[in-house]
Amino acid sequence: MNADRIASALARIEAAIARIDAARNTDAGSEGKATAGPARVIELVNVHEKLREQVAESLRELDDILIKLED
Repeated sequence: MNADRIASALARIEAAIARIDAARNTDAGSEGKATAGPARVIELVNVHEKLREQVAESLRELDDILIKLED
């Protein structure tokens, strides 16, 4: 059952990442909009990567906890 919860959490995270990527691609494809300059896009990409790393670390910690609980 724990594996199902992890798989579900990963699926939700991957769906969120897909939505972020789609929004980024939509913004990048929008010509004529000067509201999001290159510096802002780079900043958002950096924030996105930092969040992705934090989520991955949290999932590793959860895996460790679940392994300890199963022992």
